[in-house]
Amino acid sequence: MKKRILVIDDDSDMCVLLSRLLTKNGYEVDTAHSGKSGIEKFKTGAFDIVLCDYRLGDKKDGKDILIEIKQHTPSTIVLIITGYSDIKTAVDVIKAGAYDYITKPLIPDEVLNVLSKALNQPATETTSSPSFVKEIKPAKSNINTNQEFLEGHAAAAKDLYKQIDLVAPTNFSIILYGESGTGKEVIAKKIHSQSNRRGKPFIAMDCGTLSKELAGSELFGHMKGSFTGALADKEGHFELANGGTLFLDEVANLSQEIQASLLRVIQERKFKRVGGNKEMDVDVRIIVASNENLQEAYRKGKFREDLYHRFNEFSIHLPPLRSRKDDIPLFANFFLAKTAAELNKQLDGFDNEVMEMFIKYNWPGNLREFKNVIRRCALLTNNGKIAASSLPYEISNTIAPNSHVTTAAEPQKISLDLKDSASKAEYETIMHVLKEVNFNKTKAAEVLKIDRKTLYNKIKSYEDS
Repeated sequence: MKKRILVIDDDSDMCVLLSRLLTKNGYEVDTAHSGKSGIEKFKTGAFDIVLCDYRLGDKKDGKDILIEIKQHTPSTIVLIITGYSDIKTAVDVIKAGAYDYITKPLIPDEVLNVLSKALNQPATETTSSPSFVKEIKPAKSNINTNQEFLEGHAAAAKDLYKQIDLVAPTNFSIILYGESGTGKEVIAKKIHSQSNRRGKPFIAMDCGTLSKELAGSELFGHMKGSFTGALADKEGHFELANGGTLFLDEVANLSQEIQASLLRVIQERKFKRVGGNKEMDVDVRIIVASNENLQEAYRKGKFREDLYHRFNEFSIHLPPLRSRKDDIPLFANFFLAKTAAELNKQLDGFDNEVMEMFIKYNWPGNLREFKNVIRRCALLTNNGKIAASSLPYEISNTIAPNSHVTTAAEPQKISLDLKDSASKAEYETIMHVLKEVNFNKTKAAEVLKIDRKTLYNKIKSYEDS
């Protein structure tokens, strides 16, 4: 028999979203848009769980509703939804008899997990009123090293997941915008995994380095002998993704000719292999990614306007890591746990100064750079905690919040060694330029008028000295 859930929320959109999510997962759902109507529905129906927003439009708040429900039927499981995730609110509702609380923006997996946990508890536990708030465990204690995606808790990240939850169940085409390394392919996979196509293929293609001839073959496939080197028939990405999702990264790099072919496939849902005559039907959802604005690209004549509008049914901007500093410790532990498992090492987190440096650093390469830094640190550390000595130079040179800075009142020793003074001046010049270009070594080498190899050698010599 299906479990019955009553959702009480003055936000009608939230009621619709929760109703769809819970119905899809096997629950029977009813909704109420005010505290008063919620109490009336509860008293006339038989509900196993009540999901109630803490802030309601009428005179009653979630705590008032909770108390009335518990007075009427003490065994009812009540979960409070709140956008105000302070400890006082959590303590108040739990002391008043709530089983648990969930913070907005809602994450579907979290809602379903809390519901499952509540329904699987013995009845004596669901009716008790614990006098504590759920403990926040260290990030690494519950990390699944096999998972690819980790959800952060920063405000920018929560807004991202909210958009994913909205668009994933639809069949909309999506443009993902974001700096290099922000995880656009990972987000595309997450959208696919939450869609109705999740049992079908997810196929990714990097358009950034493909020539016109190769792009056509990769997208649509080719027939044997259709061009030099075509030694056998080949399936293209559209065929491989049929029924599922096709992810095109750096789509702005496709030639105008390939863009025209792509537009035709999207419009007609048919395509031909390169060198072939047979038209094939195709059904794919397309997600594209770009680190440049496609609207600006079509205005400059670099990208087809009609193709842009085909793709732009929904767009999502991925936040850079520097705008989600609260998530840095979470990702640090996540990447460390995965790398430790890969290397079969016992690594116990990070020294405090290391985490301070991570938070202070600007992360121009975003999550990709962060992951690579953690992998390097793990490789250089035998056991125990990650120390600052294992960090790359550009990060270990970042001034930590509690580090000592020499003031004018503290006289500095002057070196009388001319060679040492010249080396120090060179070092300071290189560091100044690196900071100006966010530690982009290619740009730094251009500014310093040296090649990248020379710059790398100089940086290495400073690290070794």
